[in-house]
Amino acid sequence: MEADELAKWRHAGELARDALQYGRKLIVAEGAVLSAVTRIEDYVRRNDGGLAFPVNIATDEEAAHWTPSSRTDRRFAAGELVKLDVGVEIDGYIGDNALTVEIDGSRHDELRAAALKGLEQVIELAAPGVTTGVLGSAVQATIEECGLRPVANLTGHGIKRYDLHSGLSIPSVGGHRGTALRKDDVIAVEPFATNGAGRVGGKRNSNIYHLGSPRRVRDSAAAGLLELIRSEFHGLPFAERWLHAFSDEPRKPLQRLLRSGAVGFYPVLDELGHGMVAQAEHTLLLTSGGVEVLTA
Repeated sequence: MEADELAKWRHAGELARDALQYGRKLIVAEGAVLSAVTRIEDYVRRNDGGLAFPVNIATDEEAAHWTPSSRTDRRFAAGELVKLDVGVEIDGYIGDNALTVEIDGSRHDELRAAALKGLEQVIELAAPGVTTGVLGSAVQATIEECGLRPVANLTGHGIKRYDLHSGLSIPSVGGHRGTALRKDDVIAVEPFATNGAGRVGGKRNSNIYHLGSPRRVRDSAAAGLLELIRSEFHGLPFAERWLHAFSDEPRKPLQRLLRSGAVGFYPVLDELGHGMVAQAEHTLLLTSGGVEVLTA
């Protein structure tokens, strides 16, 4: 890996870490969720970073994929188990990390610890030549030793420039032959632990959007918005609230893009057994001797 490229990976990882730690202090009872997320995203921008995806806030049985819209008036509540997931890009090089906070409580300390132990196990084992299947088996064994379940259908992922999910999957369960890791691979490892069924699903709109299939869009306002989305976000996920920087009223054109298939949304992922969910995540760079934790 070239020195300039490595410097950008490290910069993205460090800023993602700092933004995550800044954000955890904003997750407090009665705090406005939209304000917290906006402040985290503004922190990234003030420090000359871009957002690799909208800041994710998933609560209790939600495992992942929710961010507030521009109209959200929700507030955090005592006792909630909140997953905070922050991604930063520097010239397209991405740092992705997450943590779990229980607001004014400690009922789910074991759940949070189990997800973190699964992540630590991957950091210890990962090296060039080790397969993703080995890592998945280790995560599963670690979380099950805590008397809990890993979420089987949520995986970590490879990262490339401007590509948050580059095709390489890092499972949290065994039974996969997997792919051998290679030097200079960048991977986001994110075990989810639950006291539920160990699987997620859902159809609700998360307010997190992505480019869909190429479509000819006849409506001029929608077509113009689509070009702005393509040029501003480089294929990375985006939020409706970000579009207000380019348009006084982006919601109707966005709905037209959704109906046409030119834009899609990520669904909120709920635990199918109604269990509580905890998450831990770091971005790792594979080195000749193991890994460098870019978001540590």
